[in-house]
Amino acid sequence: MAEPQPTAPRSGLVGIVRAARRRAGALPRPTARRPRAAGLIRRLAPRSVRTRTTLAACVSVAVVMLAASAVVQTLLRVNLERTVETGAREEIQAVSRLAATGRLTTQLPLGPGTDFIQVVDAHGKVVAQSQNLTGRPALAPTGTHEGHRTYNLDALGEEHDQRVTTSTTATPTGPVTVHVGASLRTADTAEDITTAALAVLSTLLLLTVGALTWRTTGRALRPVEAMRAEVAAISERDLDRRVPAPRGDEIARLAETMNAMLERLEAAGIRQRRFIADASHELRSPLAVLRTQLEIAHTHPDPQVRDTLVEGALQDTERLQALSADLLLLARLDATGQSRPGEPVDLTELVRATVAARSTDPHPIALHACGDIVVSGNALWLGRLLTNLLDNAQRHARHGVTVRLAADPVTGDPVLDVANDGPPIAAADREKIFERFTRLDDARSRDDGGSGLGLSIALDIAALHGGGITVRDTADGITFRTRLVAGPRGWPGGGGAVGGPSPPGGQPPTAAGAGAIRFRARP
Repeated sequence: MAEPQPTAPRSGLVGIVRAARRRAGALPRPTARRPRAAGLIRRLAPRSVRTRTTLAACVSVAVVMLAASAVVQTLLRVNLERTVETGAREEIQAVSRLAATGRLTTQLPLGPGTDFIQVVDAHGKVVAQSQNLTGRPALAPTGTHEGHRTYNLDALGEEHDQRVTTSTTATPTGPVTVHVGASLRTADTAEDITTAALAVLSTLLLLTVGALTWRTTGRALRPVEAMRAEVAAISERDLDRRVPAPRGDEIARLAETMNAMLERLEAAGIRQRRFIADASHELRSPLAVLRTQLEIAHTHPDPQVRDTLVEGALQDTERLQALSADLLLLARLDATGQSRPGEPVDLTELVRATVAARSTDPHPIALHACGDIVVSGNALWLGRLLTNLLDNAQRHARHGVTVRLAADPVTGDPVLDVANDGPPIAAADREKIFERFTRLDDARSRDDGGSGLGLSIALDIAALHGGGITVRDTADGITFRTRLVAGPRGWPGGGGAVGGPSPPGGQPPTAAGAGAIRFRARP
């Protein structure tokens, strides 16, 4: 059997792998153990999205091209060497047949792709050889490489890579060993050309990918830069400006989101400026009247007139004090945000106590409370909510006010109704009345209209407790319905009413079913 033997070892893929392992072993320890190196890497790392994207694309393509080039070169080398070995085996078979039949001549002709032929007998004597080995001694192995014997052919002037195939054949005069050397010059040339071609193509591909990625990323990020520049130019005085929105894609949705945010900011700014203007107007009028009254009282000679003016000044001072307290409460509610108070509050007892404390109101209050209802919230704020609703009901009622407290039969959440028999509210005004400093035309007077903050404060308190306020028409007037969230089941009375079920149909209990408590004004 013929055995291929490499004459001059090449590094090949195995050598590349071994060199990579040696270099990997010589690498420094992880950067996590070297804070200075880690900091340097962080400083040198690209911070631009465009640069990082281009670099990532180039690195990915480079890794793929490197792996593909290694596979192509390996397959090419294997195929070329297999072709050379096939030719060498055919040549050695031809020489072996001549030796076996005794027709072996001293000088042997070289076939295509064959560098030399040498036939040695069992005593190491050269029996036959090609013309270029005339006078040369028998080839002797110099070592092994990758499982194959190697030969030193430098003395023969063959400095290029060769594949030496050896075979032993029996002859009439004894066994002989045939050495056939096949040149690997063609395989080396093809491999070098392929390597150069792959390097050039890989470089061109990397440059193309880098340029296309850089250009595409720049075009994709151009709307983002335009949006950033527009947002940077928007100040608190020109919130009406909007960022440019490109065609429908992810960046377009981002632009729509930013424009919606700018709209909310603009609306908030408008509300804030309107609130400041309304607050200034509400404070200016009583202050001007108060100053006028005090100036007149200071110079008027009649003591009775002075007393009347001072009494009016005290009333205006009380109104200013109430307005300041309302503004402070609104500021606290706005600062609270979405953090809901979490203290257990006995809403039934709170409603009873609040209604009982208003025995001097001009109109009687009828209370219908069902069971013990506990909510999670702030007792002072919930009491202020009910107080503001009762103030509004007393201001517009003709004969009386009704307060009903019950639990929703479906959700178990408490429902608080404050009804009065006053004039109805137009549908267009039912949302407007909850705006700050809003008073309808029939409530513009300073004595009867209030400051226009009561319902706004009540709505903010209800929203802070997870509920809301709605306005409903009833047969005998108007009802302000407040829905809150029941307390957890673990609290006493939590999760709805405990003292009895709600009436059928989810309606609040009547005076006959729940025991009406009526408070009238003292004579």
